[in-house]
Formats: sequence, structure tokens, C-alpha cells
Amino acid sequence: MTDTATDAATTTVADGQTTDRPLFRRVDQPLRARARDLLGRLTPGERIAMLHQAAPAIERLGVSAWHTGCEALHGVAWLGRATVFPQPVGLAATWDTELVERVGEVAAIEVRAKRAGDPLVSLNVWAPVVNTLRHPAWGRNEEGYSEDPHITAVFGTAYSRGLRGDHPRVWRTVPALKHFLAYNNETDRSTTSSEMSLRTLHEEELPAFRGAIEEGVAGGMMLAYNRVNGVPAHTQPELVAEARSWSDESIAVVSDAGAPTFLVTTQRAQPDHVHAAAALVASGLDSFTDNEADAAPTIRYVEEALAAGLLTADDVDQAVLRLLELRIRTGEFDGDADPYAGIGVDAIDAPGARELAREAVARSVVVLRNDAGVLPLSDATRVAVVGPLADLVLTDWYAGTPPYAVGIGRAAAERFSEAEVVTGADTIALRAASNGRYVVANADGSVVEAAGDAAVDGALFDVTDWGDGILTLRSHASGLLLTGGTWPMRADAARVGGWVVQESYRAHVHADGTWSLLHLGSGRWLRVFRDSGLLAAEAVTLDEAERFGVRVVRSGAEAVAEAAARADAVIVAVGNDPHLNGRETQDRPHLELPAVWAELWRAAREANPRAVLTIVSSYPYVLEGVDAETVVWSSHGGQELGHGVIDVLSGDREPSGRLSQSWPATEAQAGDLFDYDTLRQGATYRHQPAEPMFAFGHGLTYTSVAYESVTLTDATIPAPEPTHRHAGFAPRAGESVVDAVVRVRNTGDRDAEELVQLYALPWPDLALPAPRRLLVAYRRVRLAPGETRDVELSFSPARLAVWDDAVRLPGAVDDWVHAGALRVQPGTYALAAGPSAWELPVRVELEVTAG
Repeated sequence: MTDTATDAATTTVADGQTTDRPLFRRVDQPLRARARDLLGRLTPGERIAMLHQAAPAIERLGVSAWHTGCEALHGVAWLGRATVFPQPVGLAATWDTELVERVGEVAAIEVRAKRAGDPLVSLNVWAPVVNTLRHPAWGRNEEGYSEDPHITAVFGTAYSRGLRGDHPRVWRTVPALKHFLAYNNETDRSTTSSEMSLRTLHEEELPAFRGAIEEGVAGGMMLAYNRVNGVPAHTQPELVAEARSWSDESIAVVSDAGAPTFLVTTQRAQPDHVHAAAALVASGLDSFTDNEADAAPTIRYVEEALAAGLLTADDVDQAVLRLLELRIRTGEFDGDADPYAGIGVDAIDAPGARELAREAVARSVVVLRNDAGVLPLSDATRVAVVGPLADLVLTDWYAGTPPYAVGIGRAAAERFSEAEVVTGADTIALRAASNGRYVVANADGSVVEAAGDAAVDGALFDVTDWGDGILTLRSHASGLLLTGGTWPMRADAARVGGWVVQESYRAHVHADGTWSLLHLGSGRWLRVFRDSGLLAAEAVTLDEAERFGVRVVRSGAEAVAEAAARADAVIVAVGNDPHLNGRETQDRPHLELPAVWAELWRAAREANPRAVLTIVSSYPYVLEGVDAETVVWSSHGGQELGHGVIDVLSGDREPSGRLSQSWPATEAQAGDLFDYDTLRQGATYRHQPAEPMFAFGHGLTYTSVAYESVTLTDATIPAPEPTHRHAGFAPRAGESVVDAVVRVRNTGDRDAEELVQLYALPWPDLALPAPRRLLVAYRRVRLAPGETRDVELSFSPARLAVWDDAVRLPGAVDDWVHAGALRVQPGTYALAAGPSAWELPVRVELEVTAG
């Protein structure tokens, strides 16, 4: 291919010969110079085309087609077989940044492996999600790390560091943080406005994004669908500029899918798509994710905006330059000088990745309650594993396809002498009233018809209620789920899934006891075709729906009770399906543990007091009224879920997981999903006036740890100067620090994995109300039986700052984002240490004086 460059540089190749190479391919040149060189070689039309997610190849320059975006939230997603790790809310429960970084490294290696097989796989990964878990009803709760913005930043930075790699020039992948800014509800997400006081903005939202950008391990951001104070987040130039100010490196900003169109349609913020395109680029957007792979509309809108004077060529060039810098960072133009070029397709599912997946699950499991001393189950021989998640491994929308999956039941069978698995689903037969025949499926599920003469195996279905009457039906004949995603219906779905779920139903029970089944994906009722007997989801009204006589062949609750009674111990595995009752586009209807699961727990518990309520879920539940002495939680842990959970329940591993998100005691305690002012609401651990069910930082060991004292090196410190810089957990160079020592002692006879936590509790006489409690430092320690340890913790006093609208910094940027400053108020603070935000047995006073 002929190179048309006019300013090619000469360099020496390995065999001693020289060749002309364009500057943008010169690895010895600065990033910005390489990007400007490539930009200068592009025609105006080629530059505009670069603004769309699907950028075309520039054959005359040897530049390949490229696009932004590869999902890698907790492993590679949407690209087939890949290692699936615990959901981010589970990874954060490890409180182990080194482990999270290793998870990010495996994810990045597997992205590179996917690219080795398909050059269109993007090395710009859309991960991690660093929106704080402000409210547990958010449908995408599993995607975030914590309700604390600073802990969110810690783990978002760790994961980004693993994705980025440590090569000084080439990034293994380039992470883009999601979703900027103030995004934490799915209901009407493209129209709702997240109202932000400057306190909320600077104390609760911006710090979550700052860490990874400031440390140079994130090279991009995705903007959020919602509006912020009435203005679409996609057209908030002051916010984008603030984020870019945190780093000397360029930050490429991409839109969320379809968001450019939403500016005109759902948000009605721009009069037409041309003005929308202009507003987006002027606000700092670099890449349009719109109209899927069709770049033509975006190109046309930008061209018309330029012609109308709504944009300048310089505006376009600045956006393209940032995208080119992103591409150069990946080593795309480096040839063999790319240090990651040797990663091949065989790097998927390496033995080390399997080991890490198991470790990550085990480290994330949280023992919430062990009042009866049932755990660990080290002396159990025969166990029963019961419930809908007894041996089911579920993945979410942003997960890959695991190479294998080990459920809790299978892992229990490996660990204990005997394990019986019972799902707790009712086994039913359905008889169509229209022809009097039973609904049957064939062996592969390709045919479902009302054609059976008796309630034999082919006519049996296990019906699972996932809460609020949402049902799935699994055929005994095929072993697969009944799906309305085909016409006629089939029973061949391996899982609940898809952007629009096709495997969920709701039963309407008529006065005579017959059922009609509503297919939730289409909103149509099931009917039976006349003469053929085939089923389809196509009836518009209930009157047109088929009525089914329902025979319960086997009671799930009875089967659970019988299995529990036969066992030494029973593990009751319940939780959510990540595609039902809360997911992207759908917030949770409520926070309660589904009543059907509570009844299943009671059936097992009454049959066997050695019962463990094991909740596998994407989010916290309110357990009000659920009388469970022993409760354990795991997120959906991916391929090694079962091994990780059983490792902890059996006592083979000491429990080390701790909550990074509170479990509220009541629905009301969580606050209003649409009110982002947590201070005013008294929401999250920082502001809650009443004790939650399970507190932020909570998690039990199988021993007991006593907190004996906390002392300070210096109990009086001056307040630092007001600033716009958000402080993280690690003190920055040159900052003053508060040094504390917490003495802890293992008073039991087992090793303890303890998370020592230090909180600031301000006195109530401060001029501006401060958080009731604020985590300022923490450290993981392992304590041998009887061991006493002095745990050293340090933090910057800037962590105590609150936003003060009345402060004006000299020389500050004059816009609404900076109208005030973070200020540490002089006064008395208690520093309290303990195992959670609500269990703080030792404390000491810290006096902050005026600086």
C-alpha cells in the first residue's frame, strides 16, 4: 500500500535497513505528536467520519476500521466464551484492591485475545461503572461498587489499573468510566433530572470518577442518559471540563447508546439533530454512539452543523485528536512494538483465570448473621441444597459466556459426602380447556403443543415464581425454559435473557381455578391453535387467552421440607435472576425478599434448624419479618459461584467479605429513588440516623475480634486550605496526615480475616452539617488465634471537608461547578474504629483548629 505522507520520518528496522515511516507510526515519538500527525493526514470528511462509533478504514494510510466500545464490566461480555467473575458489587465486597486489579488484568487479556480473532473488537473498554450505589432499588445495582463514592473510586481505579496494564506507553486496554454523571435510576432514565446541589455534586458524585482519571488509568468516559439539574448530562460542558482537568492526559468522551437522538426525541432539549450534534461536540463529546453501525446520519448532522456555523473545524479536530490519542495508546499503529501483540486467541480461560475466579467469589462471600452458630458446616456429612439457585449459575446482561459453571449444589456434592439438590419449584401439568389435552414438549423443546393424553413426563413443567408473580416454566422433557421468543412457542431456552426477556410469564387465576398465562415480553396471552394444538403468545385480550387446568404433581415446598429433614444441614439458596425484577431499563418494584422465598426458607428451617439462608443477588434485600438466624450473601459470582460459596460455608476458607453497601432495615430507610440529595434524606451510611439491617462494612468471621483501643499520634491538627480537589483514601504527596493506631485482638480459636475500619464522627455543633459517619481509612489484616495487632491507619484531614457555597477560591474557574469550595471545618471530631459503620466500640477525639 502506498503511503501518501508528506512528512515521513526515517528510522532503522531490525535488519539494519532503513524505511520511511509516518510519524504516527513512530513509537519513539510523543503521543500528542503522533496523533497530530495522523490528524493532519485526514481529509475533512475523514475527520468527521471518525466522530461516529463505527469509524471507517482509511486505506491510503493503512488505518483499519475501528469502533469504540467493548463491554468488560466483570470480564469480557457479548463476545462469547470468556471468564466470568463476580459482579462488581461482589468484587467490592472483597475490599481487596490487588485482587480487583488482577480481575481487570484477566479481563483485558481476554479482550486482547478476542481482538486477535477479530480485529474489530475494540480495545476501548466501557468499564468500570463508577456510579455510586446511592439507592438499592436501582435496576443496575450490580454494576457499581459501593454507596460510598470514595470506595467506588478505590475499586474503580483498581479495576481500571488492571485493564490498563503497567506498560509506560501502550495500554492493554483503554477504560472508559460509566456513566457521567448522577445516574442511579432506570425509570424514565433519559428524561428524569438528577437534581444536584453543589454539596451533592462534590461530595457524592464527582469523587467516584476522579480517582481513575487522576491516577492515569482511565482514558475515557461515557456520558449518562439522564439530565443534571434539568440539562442533559450529554451537554454539560462545565462537568466534562471539570473531569478533564483532573489529568494532563486526554480523556475521550463517548455517548451512551442512542443518547444523541434522545436530545431531540425524549429530552426535547434541541430543536433538531443538527443542533444536537453541534451541542454535543461543543460540550466535549468525541464519539457518537448512535444508529448502531450506520454512521451516515451522524456524518450528515455534523456536516450541516459546520455549514450552518454551529460548529467550527477546530471543534471537530479537537474531538478527533482525542480519539486518535486513544487509538495510539492501544498500540494499534505500533506493529511488533506493541508489547501485547503476542496475546492470542488461546489466552481465553487460562488456568490462572479459573483459580482467580474461584478466589474472587470466596473472598466476596459475606456472612451476615450466624446467631445460632450453624456455620461453618465443617462437621456436616449430608447436606441439602434447596431453592431456585440451588444449582443454578445466573449471569447478567453485561456478562460473557462462561466456559463452565459450578453451582452451589455441584460444589456441595464435591465437598460433602452426600448432597441432595431440590429447586423448590412446583411441578405442574397444564391441560388446555379448548381441546382437553395436556401441554407437552418434545425432547429438544422445538415443539410445544396441547396434545398429551396424560400428565406424564413430557407434560410436566417446573414453575418457579421469582417474586411478584413473575414465573418461568422449565420443561421436564427438554430440561429447558418455555419461551415466547419464537412463533409458535418452544421450550428450548437455556436461560432467561435478552434485551427483552422472552421467558417470563404471569398467571391470571380465574374464579374456577384455571390459569391464563401472560407472556411478559410481548404483553400477549398464550393461546392454543385450533386443530394443531400448537401454542403461541398472541392473544391480545384475556377473553381470547387459553384457560389451562393446573395440576400440581409435586409440591416444591414439600420437597424442600423432606430434603431438609434428611440432611445434617440445609443450604437454602434464593435470590434474583439478573434479568427479572430489576435490570437495565427497569428499577426494582420494591426491596423486600420475595414472599415465596421467605416461605421456602420457613419450610426448610422448620424441618431442620441447621439451615443457612444463602442469598445470591445483585442487590440488598429488606429482610423485615424474615426470621433467619443464619444469613450469607454473595453476588452472582460467575462460573465459580458454587465453589466460592461452599469454600466459605464449609469453613475451608475463613469468611472475609464485607458489605460495601448497606442493607436497609425498612423500605423507607433507603429513601426516595429519585431524590439525589442523600444528606437531606438521611440516606446511605453517611447520613442514616437509624441502624440498618446490615451496615456498610459489615461481615462476620468464624471467630471473634475485640477492638481494644484507638490512639492518635497527634490529636490536634490544623485545617487544610479550602480546595476544589477531592481527597481520596491515600494521602497525596505533601499533604498532612492523621495517623491512628487501632489495637485489635483475635479472641477466638480460628484465624480471622478482619477489615479494620476507621470513621470520622463530627460533633453536631459544626456550622455546616457534616456526614454522621464517614469512612476515612481501612485495612485488611489476618489474625491468628490469640494474636494482638496494632493496625496503623492514616488519612488526609482533607477527607473531612464539606462543600461550602460561601467560599470563593482566588483564580478559580468562573462557572456553576466551582461556585464554592471543599472546606474542613474547625471543631471536634471523634475517630471511631470497629468492624462496620454501626459497630464502633473504640474512639478518640481529634481537634481540628483553624488553619
